[in-house]
Amino acid sequence: MRSGKAFALLALRVSVGWLMLVWGVDKLVNPSHGVAVADRFYLGLFGTASLMPVLGVAQLALGLLVVAGVARRYTYPVLAVITGVTLLGVWRSVIDPWGWALDGSNALFFPSLIIFAGVLVLIAFRDEDVFAAGARPAPAT
Repeated sequence: MRSGKAFALLALRVSVGWLMLVWGVDKLVNPSHGVAVADRFYLGLFGTASLMPVLGVAQLALGLLVVAGVARRYTYPVLAVITGVTLLGVWRSVIDPWGWALDGSNALFFPSLIIFAGVLVLIAFRDEDVFAAGARPAPAT
């Protein structure tokens, strides 16, 4: 029988991977939105329309690998960088979600902290994700 932790890791992995898929598709179908996000939150870095399809395909590939649990030793650190940079981009919304002291914050971006923490959980318990592709079976007890 599988543990509750195994199902929780599966749900976390699939949901964070799905987020990468959504972000990737957004860059492909609406590159102007990706440029606007880059300009608003990331000082314009990587904010050119011609780069959005490349970033979108890369994010789609990462999302698929994460959902399947393939190459977790490599994909999870990349995922941590992406979600960590996202967290830094919306730091005002994490520190002051209601905008009481910091302009430009929005409570809807607060979950960026939770997403980043979830990725850290995936990294910490990577070897216990028994539903991931290529996972080693748990030892019999």
